[in-house]
Amino acid sequence: MQEVIIAGFGGQGVLAAGVVLATMGMKADLHTTWIPTYGAQQRGGTANCSVKISEHEVGSPYIDSPDILLVLNEPSLNEFEQIVKPGGYIFVNTSLVSREVERDDVTVVAVEATNLATELGNVRVANIIMLGALLGKVPIVPEEKAAEALAEYFKGKSQGIIDLNIKAIQKGIEVVSVQ
Repeated sequence: MQEVIIAGFGGQGVLAAGVVLATMGMKADLHTTWIPTYGAQQRGGTANCSVKISEHEVGSPYIDSPDILLVLNEPSLNEFEQIVKPGGYIFVNTSLVSREVERDDVTVVAVEATNLATELGNVRVANIIMLGALLGKVPIVPEEKAAEALAEYFKGKSQGIIDLNIKAIQKGIEVVSVQ
């Protein structure tokens, strides 16, 4: 089982990233849970979500100590860094996080997600770039299942939006393949 917490500011697509990750798991015929947590304000406040993906039935969506942490901003790193399991992963959006991870018992994956998203033409895909980075380092699901999940999540949107998000997943995978 993989336990993942995704955290950042409201408006960064934290909860959407969690839904997409859970959908990826379902597309890969895995058991998944997703549970959101909102801060006091939706946009600009803090938000995080927990996702579990497993080959076996998942009893509870609650995560005490995640295997994987994706942080899109510095306050989220400050809040969640210490609860990641030793030997786990912390994925950091270094475009918005200026400090280093203090722990030496986890694998840190630095991704300039916001900058890369801007280069792709839409800062709003930084969350999807982070998911791509996750899949590039910890292949929870095959890349084609990621594309299927994105197409389902953005169903009803333009093909351009779907294509942009698929490019974002691929960019995240590509960036960590050279680390």
